[in-house]
Amino acid sequence: MKNKVEMADKALLDIDKNIDKLVEKIELLNYVNPTNIEAEKQAFFSSNYLIDPVFIYPEKDFDKFKIHKRFFTQPIEQIEDERIRNLYEDIIYFYSGVVRCIETIGEGKKFYYNSLQSFGSPTEQEVENAKFILHFEEEDQNNPVFTPKYTPDQAKKIFKEYAGRYDFSFKIKESSAMGAIAMVLNNIQTLVLNSHHTFTENEMGILTNHEIGVHMVTTMNGLLHQLKIFSHGLPNNVETQEGLAVFSEYMSGNLTIKRLKELAYRVIAVDSLAKGYTFSQTFRMLHNSYDLEKEQAFYITTRVHRGGGFTKDYLYLTGLKKVYDYYKSGNDLSILLTGKVSLKYAEDIQYLIDQGFAVPSKFITDSYAQNKNTNKTIDFILDNLK
Repeated sequence: MKNKVEMADKALLDIDKNIDKLVEKIELLNYVNPTNIEAEKQAFFSSNYLIDPVFIYPEKDFDKFKIHKRFFTQPIEQIEDERIRNLYEDIIYFYSGVVRCIETIGEGKKFYYNSLQSFGSPTEQEVENAKFILHFEEEDQNNPVFTPKYTPDQAKKIFKEYAGRYDFSFKIKESSAMGAIAMVLNNIQTLVLNSHHTFTENEMGILTNHEIGVHMVTTMNGLLHQLKIFSHGLPNNVETQEGLAVFSEYMSGNLTIKRLKELAYRVIAVDSLAKGYTFSQTFRMLHNSYDLEKEQAFYITTRVHRGGGFTKDYLYLTGLKKVYDYYKSGNDLSILLTGKVSLKYAEDIQYLIDQGFAVPSKFITDSYAQNKNTNKTIDFILDNLK
């Protein structure tokens, strides 16, 4: 006969397994990326930036009502460990919010309010941080490292060569329907490259460390645990994961003022949602007021306005600052590489490891071994963000 501890452990593992089945189809980025970005970009430019794009989104292939019902009928009261029970309650509420985001993609304010609930919005201080960064002069763009030179096929070879630093394998594919120039799809261990983009040397330095060195590393570490939630993600993991990824750019010596400004513009663009800006108003603010060239202004605006108002992009800068401060305080970053985890739950992760439900990180971000940043201005900026 099973003892009480074994039964409690079984309840936890069963609930974790059930949640795993529920969330395997709800990767938000699979649904929020428009499928007609390039066509709508051309139409928007032809309208002299006046007629907002009408984006089309992938079909949703899950029953939202069944998923919500199954989330909230999980018997979490059977998890006797109060600390773990509270964690799983947070997890259920978090993923229910993600489902609400997905089910309202393309529905304007409905999606925006659900995005706010799941990802938040920048504070006044965070907007001031972004504006502070914009005061600094960026690097000379005539430097060859900023010249587009690598086709997606050439970029694939560079990514594969870089991946040799880690003992894992993953797939690489191209897509013409994405707002980013590259991203990792966690649920299928795939790196996706924008088929319309020609990559610079600096971008390859950024992306190898960001996408493989962190996002793929945490994907692969997440698969090693008994608890599947490390793969899908703890609540509010985006800020920490993106913070770790940009911090990897910094540690590898690839973070530039230009890149920091890009993250700052995202914060300002997300803030424009709260001010009620339309797509064209956000674009014109970036293009006319901040002198961003039209392609970059369009893609930043698209990232922020997709779905109806996607607020997550401000978290790259806030996440970088939190991870940077965490590192500077002498903390071990490996606990944050155990999967798609959040800094908020660092002590809970250690607790799960101590209880035998999780394991320490097998793969460690290569760039974290040594700080190769030589740009003192970047150090000054990161030290003085508030």
